[in-house]
Amino acid sequence: MASRLIKELESEIGHELVQAVLTAEQSTEQACLEQRERVEAIREKLIGHPKAAELDSVIDTLVERSIWIVGGDGWAYDIGSGGLDHALGSSRNINVLVMDTEVYSNTGGQASKATPLAATAKFAAGGKPTFRKELGLQAISYGNVYVAQICLNANPQQALQALREAEAYDGPSLILSYSPCIAHGFDMTQARQQAKKAVYSGHWPLYRYNPMLKEQGENPFTLDSLRPTISKAEFMQQESRFNQLFKTNPEHAVELFDRAQAVALKKWSVFEEMAETDAAWFEPELSSVVPAKNN
Repeated sequence: MASRLIKELESEIGHELVQAVLTAEQSTEQACLEQRERVEAIREKLIGHPKAAELDSVIDTLVERSIWIVGGDGWAYDIGSGGLDHALGSSRNINVLVMDTEVYSNTGGQASKATPLAATAKFAAGGKPTFRKELGLQAISYGNVYVAQICLNANPQQALQALREAEAYDGPSLILSYSPCIAHGFDMTQARQQAKKAVYSGHWPLYRYNPMLKEQGENPFTLDSLRPTISKAEFMQQESRFNQLFKTNPEHAVELFDRAQAVALKKWSVFEEMAETDAAWFEPELSSVVPAKNN
């Protein structure tokens, strides 16, 4: 309706401005800002016009809107995982931001599929014996989903870049954001320092998977954090969700801590390999994955 109205009023608005508004490319923040300025210019030109009020009620639809779905890990990894998977697999231009606390925070700190190995929680008093679900890798397997793992406290620039790339990508996007929580069991005034340790220990690697880079023949996977510079234990010992296990079962705690360290290094090696591999690996030839028919 807005397009029809401004075409009808082209003689008052001006041909160039009408065409600019109707054909504007709005894939970036700056482009959307310029489109808003054009819309305001049209409003000013039509002040006092009989159809000004009618156009004013709908003209904002000519500016691209950003659609974000925001939820916690309990929803994304567990309760709503089926719906999230369906949304990401739809190829729709939607953005999903998951505030990942790695535990069911709102229900009293229960273990979830996002809870890491060795963490204690309700229903995991002896330390979670299994690995956390790698939601990011699952989303990457679709091939056409933008995926990023961010930590605002550790690297705000990388987080901002990921959010901008997700917004610009014409397709489904998933951002996993490390979110310190009171259920982690440490002084929350130290949240920034502890979040950095999560990244520096390899517990929460920072990365971006941008499908648009494949069209340019480039590797779509970028590993944004450096190799672990501190041990996993140095991070874990600062939080009661990990260290309280030493009070109840120290031998088992040592075993789980060792396994957690090994898992962190193994996970890092996988991400590092993905970052260094040839771009063609992300777009395998069909002949290499579909068995040839026998004649």
